[in-house]
Amino acid sequence: MEIREGKGKRLSDPASVADLFQSILKAEDENDHKKEHFWVIGLNGRLTVEYIELVSLGSLNASLAEPREIFRLAIVKSVALLVVGHNHPSGDPTPSEDDLSLTKRLVEAGKIIGIRITDHIIIGEVGKYYSWSEQGLIKEE
Repeated sequence: MEIREGKGKRLSDPASVADLFQSILKAEDENDHKKEHFWVIGLNGRLTVEYIELVSLGSLNASLAEPREIFRLAIVKSVALLVVGHNHPSGDPTPSEDDLSLTKRLVEAGKIIGIRITDHIIIGEVGKYYSWSEQGLIKEE
């Protein structure tokens, strides 16, 4: 499902992405706040949002997100870069082993496809987030 909020906005740093994800989550039905959401932001070369897509709405502690779903719209819309993100309903944005594994797979798939993953953001409580790029785990190429 494509989300209209944020389209055309320039995202310059992980904090601005986390804020955007928080505002999208806040706008949703309150019952869904306790479920994991997995979003993809497609960016052009100037870091302007071309689209935001909710790829998966999961359960309390998991969402199913596979590379084929994450890159599907990116290929169709010919975007240059992707930022992926999800929430942890527990409020703790510390990545799980599954988060680490998925991020590694996405970065590798992006290299093959030619659409670079620039960051993976996990949001927790308002104001708390984890960024792979800030931690040096996704590097500029």
